[in-house]
Amino acid sequence: MRHAPQSRMTESSSPLPRMAVPALSLAAFASGISLRITDAPLPRLAHDFSVSIGQAAGVITAFAVAYGLAQLLFGPLGDRFGKYRVIAWACVACAVTTSLCGLAQSFSQLLAARLVAGATAAALIPLSMAWIGDVVPYARRQPVLARFLIGQIMGLSLGVSMGGFAADYWGWRLPFLAIGGGYVLVSVLLFAVHRQLPAQARQTRPSLGHPLRSMVNEFAQVLAQPWARVVLLTVFTEGAFLYGTFAFIATHLHTVFGVSLATAGSVVMWFGFGGLLFALCSATLVRRLGEVGLTCWGGILIALSLLTVGLAPVWWWAIPACFVAGLGFYMLHNTLQINATQMAPERRGAAVSAFASCFFLGQAAGVAAAGAVTAYGGTQAVLVTGAAGVLVVALNFSRMRAAVLRQAPQPVVDGTKV
Repeated sequence: MRHAPQSRMTESSSPLPRMAVPALSLAAFASGISLRITDAPLPRLAHDFSVSIGQAAGVITAFAVAYGLAQLLFGPLGDRFGKYRVIAWACVACAVTTSLCGLAQSFSQLLAARLVAGATAAALIPLSMAWIGDVVPYARRQPVLARFLIGQIMGLSLGVSMGGFAADYWGWRLPFLAIGGGYVLVSVLLFAVHRQLPAQARQTRPSLGHPLRSMVNEFAQVLAQPWARVVLLTVFTEGAFLYGTFAFIATHLHTVFGVSLATAGSVVMWFGFGGLLFALCSATLVRRLGEVGLTCWGGILIALSLLTVGLAPVWWWAIPACFVAGLGFYMLHNTLQINATQMAPERRGAAVSAFASCFFLGQAAGVAAAGAVTAYGGTQAVLVTGAAGVLVVALNFSRMRAAVLRQAPQPVVDGTKV
């Protein structure tokens, strides 16, 4: 049985500042808002720039592509210069790039600004999780990560609601400028906390050999693992079918039922509350359902939810549907995350980076494809297709995971299969 890797800090090490993890959660909150802030305003952007809904969705695709690709770079940077310091400086960069989105005078300028905004935001969540893994002992790590996850979940859901409300009442530019100001405040807090960190929490690791060659070698060894390829392909298709569809829920409610963008964004916000329910009940769900049950039922809940939104006769059916979709998503995705940390234990950093990269590149591909589908079948076709795709992906992974567990039963740590 492989023991969990030891954190760099031990119980005898100097304690962490009280705000160390909450500050990272605030950075993840801002990153989540940035990711989803353009979902609800797509009709407004299409109108203001005289482009189609599918073309307007390029602002989501550009952010996700840059976010996915930049994941591969920030891991080595965090090791070389210190993860907490890199996160703080990335927030400074995010303040600039996000503000540039609000100042864009043409659609091409907005696309370029969203591209660089995605690249800078990519550092925040993965490096935060890696830093927590470095400094928090394994026995106490799960609740710390759960608290950190709440910031990300609420940021994702608030971003959609905030974008819709602003598109109706303030214009789409103001949220970007407000988020930019928020990043400034978060960066100030992060730098203040960084100065208080004990030496063990600011450790750096010199690079060995040529950085690019080392990075390529790390990822090649991850891809050499058959199960790693299964997990990476699964998370890519999950991102494509789920978030490629999710980005158009607010647009669907606005164009089909005529609800305001503010109301549509508020409805989608219930997705985050479903994720919050999972965070609070995850221990019970994992114990009762296991990995196979979580992925199977997670996919079923997502598919039913997307079908409900797409085929509902009245708009308010989307409220419970989005809530259930959030619960189902985190049931499925959290299980994939667990597998990502175990699919190549000797190359865990590269494995998690590859996982995050595939997830966001899948989102980018899904949004681009869904944008094209809207021109022919409308948003209803997007929702139905997404439901079918997520269901197939989840059931296939559940089947394959069950086969693996039958062949080689997994050890249990703290009641959870690893």
